[in-house]
Amino acid sequence: MGKSASKALDTLQLAGHWLVYALFRCFEGVLRLLPMEWVWHLGRCIGLAGYFLLGKYRLLALRNLRLAFGAEHDEAWRRRVARAHFGSLVANILCGFKLPTLEGAEVMRRVKIEGMEPAREAAEAGRPVVYLLCHMSCWELLTQLPRVFEYNKNPATIYQPLRNPFLDALVTRRRRKLGYVLFDRQAGFNGPIKHLRASGCLGVLVDQHAGNQGLWCPFFNRLASTTPVAALMAQRCRGLMMPVGIHDDGPGHWRITGLPPVDTTTAGLSIEGLTCWMNAAVEKLVRRQPHNWFWVHNRWKTPKPRFLLSREKRGVALPEDLTAERLQKFEMLLRSPNWLGDACMALPAAHALKQGRPDLRLTVFGPEKLRGLWEAQPWVDAYIGKQGGEGPLSVARKLRASGVCFDAALLLTNSTRSTLEFRLAGIPRLAGFRGSLRALFLNQIIKEPKISGPPWHHARRYLHLAGRCGASTEGWEKDLPMNQAPPGVNRVGVCAGAEYGPAKRWPLENFAAVIASLGARMPELEWVFFGAPGEAAMGEDLSKKAARARHSNLVGKTSLAGLITELKTCRLLLTNDTGTMHLAAALGVPTVSIFGSTEPVLTGPLGAGHTIIRHHVPCSPCFKRECPFGHYECMTGVTPDRVSAAVEAALHAAPSPAKA
Repeated sequence: MGKSASKALDTLQLAGHWLVYALFRCFEGVLRLLPMEWVWHLGRCIGLAGYFLLGKYRLLALRNLRLAFGAEHDEAWRRRVARAHFGSLVANILCGFKLPTLEGAEVMRRVKIEGMEPAREAAEAGRPVVYLLCHMSCWELLTQLPRVFEYNKNPATIYQPLRNPFLDALVTRRRRKLGYVLFDRQAGFNGPIKHLRASGCLGVLVDQHAGNQGLWCPFFNRLASTTPVAALMAQRCRGLMMPVGIHDDGPGHWRITGLPPVDTTTAGLSIEGLTCWMNAAVEKLVRRQPHNWFWVHNRWKTPKPRFLLSREKRGVALPEDLTAERLQKFEMLLRSPNWLGDACMALPAAHALKQGRPDLRLTVFGPEKLRGLWEAQPWVDAYIGKQGGEGPLSVARKLRASGVCFDAALLLTNSTRSTLEFRLAGIPRLAGFRGSLRALFLNQIIKEPKISGPPWHHARRYLHLAGRCGASTEGWEKDLPMNQAPPGVNRVGVCAGAEYGPAKRWPLENFAAVIASLGARMPELEWVFFGAPGEAAMGEDLSKKAARARHSNLVGKTSLAGLITELKTCRLLLTNDTGTMHLAAALGVPTVSIFGSTEPVLTGPLGAGHTIIRHHVPCSPCFKRECPFGHYECMTGVTPDRVSAAVEAALHAAPSPAKA
């Protein structure tokens, strides 16, 4: 854009600001002619109409009231309070516009003041006071009454400049005329601190969402980003923190209430402790007249992109009398991968998510067949299963019927369908990789990782998703289970199938040859066969081929929960690249895994103590279900002798039952 065009745009913008300023002054002139009570009732009528017309803000107010009072009051009560809030809000905004047109004595006639004696005593002792102010009732009233705060002090406040320069100049001029010292919020806090140290007093608005610069501490037992500035300044100046609120006291009349202050020199509280105390004090003021607080502000805003808090700048702080278990829960939904192996590789990411914030309640959604896996994880709070054939609308109804209002969801799947299911359920924050059409339904798109060097294991890709949501993913390997054998057991598991296709299956007769060879040298071994329900015939065939060895055939005969129980009793698992392989690794069971058409760098078993066997051919890995050439050389090239030696070495490396 050229200089002339930019100058023209600035001129046009300035003209727009002046027009808004002129309209405001005209509106103010009309209000000057009306009695305060008329102004209050007019605003109340407009506010009640706004409750029905402004659906977005009505829903926000109802959500906030549910977060604050959901455990105490029903929906009908919350709707009554929301309607009263809209009426009170607009009524007090219009009264705030009229207040500057009144004489000081007339303003004081409409106000009752209580609980401010500690501020007077602090002034007499020469102590600084930081007033904790809130968006309650007619908060503009505080700017018209410096005498409430001064007590022979010079009252000051931190303010956010208005974007309209004409309105900003008007407001600044009026407040300074009344005796206020104004500090621009964008200019830093050196000026306010100097003012306080000179035995001054300072008003700070403390009830708004503080973004990434805030300290996450409870407000109505729900974590909220809160400014620590008031506590920081009061402590540095060895002053007092005093909460002040305004409540309606009839049409056009108000009551200003001061709560008992905290002395930062004797309370023995840190900045975090003082900020938690401040939120508790604001909550007390709000509870006196719930409809008077600013419920149409997104106080419990979910940060983006890191809605988990483990990597937030100031972190989380809790008061000493409140444990993490008593916090209102941040409800998160995790979409599990559909395959057992992929779900096992997603466990480290899910664990990192759970540790991402102390108030997190983690619900996992996925195929019903994976329920046993996820419910076996102690850090998963709930599981919602999807039956085969359920469409997006059916899934959305099931999620809504769970009774949980989810705050955010992370999708570990890449399908558009799974994203649409969550979108239809009304979950406000959906995060995941872009995919194809699914980007239309996501509102937090996570970029694919830029990889330099070897490709990432699938587990690391899932961890990347968790990390972009704010989870700490460093050192995740140390949380993997330790490999150890159960005492008194010499069981060796065998998983000779692979649901994906024949390209991942080592020949059945080769498995039988390994069992026969090792059984002859190690007769104490007991073999147990595992597999999917559709592989029952394969299990019977292997059982016949290994008839001379001591074995049990459990192929297709166990649930997922039963498979977990059985795997825990094994010293080792001999397997193809299967979901059972990943499940064994997740349980800390060593594996000897035969890879052919797939790549262990991407999907190998996680953790230490695992042995990978493969026969390299030019076309491997091809990731196909069936060999395009028909001879499966990548699998047939692996000899039984090689596998027998690997299994024997792994058994000797694992702790023996006697040692265990």
